[in-house]
Amino acid sequence: MNVLHNIESKKKLKKEIFSDNVKRITLSFYKYFFIKDPFYFRNLIYINFNKLKILGRVYIAEEGINAQISVPYNFFHTVKNFLKKIDKNFKCIYLNKCLEENKKSFWVLVVKVKTKIVADGISNKNFFMNFSQKYLNAKEVNKMLKEKNSVLVDVRNNYEHKIGYFKNSVKFPGSTFRQQIKLILNYLSKFKEKNIILYCTGGIRCEKVASWLIFNGIKNVYQIKNGIIGYVKDAVLNNLSVNFKGKNFVFDSRMEEKVTQDILSNCKNCNTPNDSYTNCYNDSCHILMIQCQKCSEKLSNCCSSKCKRKIEA
Repeated sequence: MNVLHNIESKKKLKKEIFSDNVKRITLSFYKYFFIKDPFYFRNLIYINFNKLKILGRVYIAEEGINAQISVPYNFFHTVKNFLKKIDKNFKCIYLNKCLEENKKSFWVLVVKVKTKIVADGISNKNFFMNFSQKYLNAKEVNKMLKEKNSVLVDVRNNYEHKIGYFKNSVKFPGSTFRQQIKLILNYLSKFKEKNIILYCTGGIRCEKVASWLIFNGIKNVYQIKNGIIGYVKDAVLNNLSVNFKGKNFVFDSRMEEKVTQDILSNCKNCNTPNDSYTNCYNDSCHILMIQCQKCSEKLSNCCSSKCKRKIEA
């Protein structure tokens, strides 16, 4: 009988993955399509990913699939072929490779059924995904950024764009996508006649925002193809200028990928230029923060003297 969930401790698995020499690559992919039985689909994904020693996070809902996974390098094509085989909607699936290869990103496989693959807070029952927006490659992005009729919109959370972003892009406060999408619609309602360019990490949030904008009467909606990751790789491959500065925040143990040498943020404690994210070692706090090496050593990897005293007590 197949075990359909992880039975080992996360601590043990983390130790094992960081000590082995298996070359891995971090991939992300998503697809909006109707899944009749998400639980059956979830089990199918888990069993086969587990056999291939794939680690990571996969969310499945009736509206589709959202995945960030760490794959043994030799299994890249095996994964792609498996996805194509289980559903026709995966025929043209694009697996977005990370910017920095062979770094440990996950140490456990988690596959969950969710209400939505991206929690958006949209309750309008008449809303549906609309894929009539246009996708821009790096060359097209760079060209449109020079046009006065373009509005570039960052649909990521505040802690993401804190360490990296496109210059002159519109950013919104908020630490969840649910908060962001409401603010974005209200703000962009006054720019209906302009070309609106959306960007996020890999594209999944842009798909939802673009559809929501179109549903609410905003027609000139574009998105950067395959997100920041796709843009940077495309620009580098074609020897184009990279207009994204700093680091790209990612939702795994790496936390960030360096795009340029620009440091756009500061240490939480001493305010010196820094862009390295970490979590406070005090489990009752565990706040996500930017902290320099000097302050990390001084505070024993904690966000404050108070938290340091707690872990040392």
